[in-house]
Amino acid sequence: MSTLLFILLALVGLPLFVVLGAAALTATREAQLDPALLMVEFARLAASPNLVAIPLFVLAGAVLGQGGAPKRLVRFFNALLGWMPAGIAWVAVLTCMVFTAFSGASGVTILALGGLLYPMLKHEDYPDKFALGLITAGGSMGLLLPPSLAVLLYGVVAQVDIGDLFVAGLLPTALLFVMVGGYALLRGARGAPRHHFRLRELALAARAGWADLLLPVGVIGGLAGGYLTVAELAACTALYALLLETLIHREINLKQLVWVAHEAAVLVGSLFIILGLSLGLTNLLIDAQVPMHLLEWVQAKVTSPLEFLMWMNLALLAVGCMMDIFSAIVIVTPLLLPLATHFGIHPVHLGIVILANLEIGYLTPPVGINLFLASQRFKRPVLAVFRATLPFLVVLLVWLMVLTYVPGVSLWGLG
Repeated sequence: MSTLLFILLALVGLPLFVVLGAAALTATREAQLDPALLMVEFARLAASPNLVAIPLFVLAGAVLGQGGAPKRLVRFFNALLGWMPAGIAWVAVLTCMVFTAFSGASGVTILALGGLLYPMLKHEDYPDKFALGLITAGGSMGLLLPPSLAVLLYGVVAQVDIGDLFVAGLLPTALLFVMVGGYALLRGARGAPRHHFRLRELALAARAGWADLLLPVGVIGGLAGGYLTVAELAACTALYALLLETLIHREINLKQLVWVAHEAAVLVGSLFIILGLSLGLTNLLIDAQVPMHLLEWVQAKVTSPLEFLMWMNLALLAVGCMMDIFSAIVIVTPLLLPLATHFGIHPVHLGIVILANLEIGYLTPPVGINLFLASQRFKRPVLAVFRATLPFLVVLLVWLMVLTYVPGVSLWGLG
């Protein structure tokens, strides 16, 4: 009965850390345990070598978002790809992907880039419905690219090498880029004008945005080459972003920097509270042998890895449309890991599939958050936004099936 009550409270909007805290305290009381046991997970988190990477990457993304990075990225990708058929659509997809990786939150992408990309698409005679759907769906792409906070969080919870996860996300993201761009080429670019390639504009755009473009390259190179640990790379990334926006481009002054740091601290604080409480609650579930009972039930009902992945996808899509991605990661990962291990599914493959599902959940009714953010940003009814996004949702679901049933797409970098 109490479990249903907590689920209902979460669905009606009570802050998740309050729900998790109340659930954990209730569970300790029913098990006649000392509630101080919940604090053990906070101590373990504090000792985690990868923990410090989260606030540093969040700060870097917040600084880049507040600075001029979105405009510089749009200008560069437009100069690079704008001459292609459906060039502006390719620009919109790629810019959304890169900026989502920087910011760590898909909703930020819609709010920050919507005002830039939506008018560009309309100016190029793209259908209004197509432009609205592309920008809304674009906010759900790029969460597998470094230095994505979602990937970091999964790595901490699942205790999987974060460098392997970042490398694993490159090919799936490239595949999604081609699939969405291909749909734009076939469907959205009818009547859209073609532009001439201008080397001078590309050179000017590259000169303005080269430092932003080097950031993801440096993150991938540092991790894949083993030159830096995740924590060291996060520190370098935060310092790089601060120097870039305050001293080189001078887009952020001291007063704005204080506000940016405050916003990043609020996000990080909420994440740490949710993470610590959810892991404490997970320990209680393990003590009560809930994962073992779940494993026994799955073993009785599910006979193959493919069947398990199918049911897991359906469950994760439901979770993704009702819960933010960070909360979902820390709650579902400890439950799914032992099941995936039983069926021989690699934890890196599992992580990519979990994150892909939760990405799609942003666009899934009834409470897909990107639908509401786009509705607010573009002053359109939520139903109209969903209808515009539906073709892109179908493309994302096909992409999810490829990632799920072709493990090599995720495991290509592991040898």
